[in-house]
Amino acid sequence: MSSKPTVAIGFIGSTLDRVGKGANRWSHWRPTVGLCQQQDVLINRLELIHGLDARDVSLAERVANDVRQVSPETEVRLHPMGLNNPWDFEEVYAALHDFTSAYPFDTEREDYLVHITTGTHVAQICWFLLTEARYLPARLIQTSPARRRDPGGQATGTHALIDLDLSRYDRIASRFAHKRLEGLAFLKSGIATRNPAFNRSIEQIERVAVRSRAPMLLIGPTGAGKSFLARRIYELKRGRHQVQGRFVEVNCATLRGDGAMSALFGHIKGAFTGAQNARDGLLRAADGGMLFLDEIGELGLDEQAMLLKAIEEKRFFPMGADQEVQSDFLIIAGTHRDLRGRVAQGLFREDLYARVNLWTFNLPGLAGRREDIEPNIDFELERHAREQGQLVRFNLEARRRYLAFASSSEAAWLGNFRELSASITRMATLADSGRIDQAQVEEEIQRLRHAWGLENAEDELQQLLGEDVEMDLFDRLQLKAVIAECRRADSLSDAGRRLFGVSRLGKANPNDADRLRKYLARFGLDWKQINPGD
Repeated sequence: MSSKPTVAIGFIGSTLDRVGKGANRWSHWRPTVGLCQQQDVLINRLELIHGLDARDVSLAERVANDVRQVSPETEVRLHPMGLNNPWDFEEVYAALHDFTSAYPFDTEREDYLVHITTGTHVAQICWFLLTEARYLPARLIQTSPARRRDPGGQATGTHALIDLDLSRYDRIASRFAHKRLEGLAFLKSGIATRNPAFNRSIEQIERVAVRSRAPMLLIGPTGAGKSFLARRIYELKRGRHQVQGRFVEVNCATLRGDGAMSALFGHIKGAFTGAQNARDGLLRAADGGMLFLDEIGELGLDEQAMLLKAIEEKRFFPMGADQEVQSDFLIIAGTHRDLRGRVAQGLFREDLYARVNLWTFNLPGLAGRREDIEPNIDFELERHAREQGQLVRFNLEARRRYLAFASSSEAAWLGNFRELSASITRMATLADSGRIDQAQVEEEIQRLRHAWGLENAEDELQQLLGEDVEMDLFDRLQLKAVIAECRRADSLSDAGRRLFGVSRLGKANPNDADRLRKYLARFGLDWKQINPGD
């Protein structure tokens, strides 16, 4: 114990502290009295909580006198507390929370202990929760009767101190850390990703997934893995018994008109022409589980308004119904669009955006995570082996060639991880004797270059720059990739967001359009030259 005075807080033990009568009581172990008899723990002040019943008041006064007798250094303060039902968790927690909120803790001058041996099991749990949450700046102390008779004939018992700082318990701390690493690996499907920004996002997602029921918003290009990650989050929560219902996924880009309302919220029979039977809808199907709304930015404004009500109130009207239905679901939204920009354009409700934007995570596309290409190649080969029952591997030189191309600025990866998966699947399927050779890699590279429109990129670059311009190979390859991305983008800002998808996350006010404009100007180019029709 430290040199500061020690204050103990606890309930009177209505049963254990009452044992024995007269002089006989000293031969019985009484936890509150025994607390103040410990040789190596000096209790300078005891805050003793008791009930309002006359028997409880009498017991508290008798115990207080006995404490003063065995430990004259201990000041005893009695605190009457009226509890209608000491086994009601809500009532006990509220009463103890009020007590701790009003108590004048002074951690600079005093140390605090919470005696958890006495009181109902409900009270003990509440003490633990309040201490763990640091409402009580204290350690727990637990007393127990001695296994052998105490010297001197008095039943002083023993004690154990419990500090809820897990760093004091290396084995427990390492076990918690191991469980958390298991959660991270699960969300990443066991892929040893190397991209720092993505790994930070996954670490935060793991914390939020196990601690919160709030909506999440996953932002990233098509094929970046939003749907896959959403399902893994659901499975992580289900493994922790935080959800019991289904995982329901819907691509909002496929929903239009009455079909959108009916698919999401359901309808009653006869709600519209062709509604011959009632339909529950996807929101009701997700009751008790998780709803993943991919491409939420494509929803119409009417659907957005109803969705906001369903998220906030857990109830809504099916189409044509005059009675509300209930559905309590968790929600993850996904989009490749700039929802803030759509709010400014009046295409997305600001209140819905605020509701789903509490936890927002950016998932870079494959082109923004080139260091993760190699572990994802291995993952795709392992998945092919599981699905097809055949192990396929690269020849050494073939692997080097494919990895060099896949990681270069020339590789656009328009379809992101989905496109990489398709590429590996094609080569694995065509591989003879389970080996992908260099010829197959070269064939696949040409297939990808054709799909990305890179075959004529050299001639186009020469036309833009002029015949007499000399450039390093590094600048030439980089510029070709930038131009290709610009021609796929809807605007200068859209191209900037794609090209600076990782570095923009570290800027408070990213101006992607200006960065891209300055880059093109280095080579005497502007946006109109690259996209003359824009």
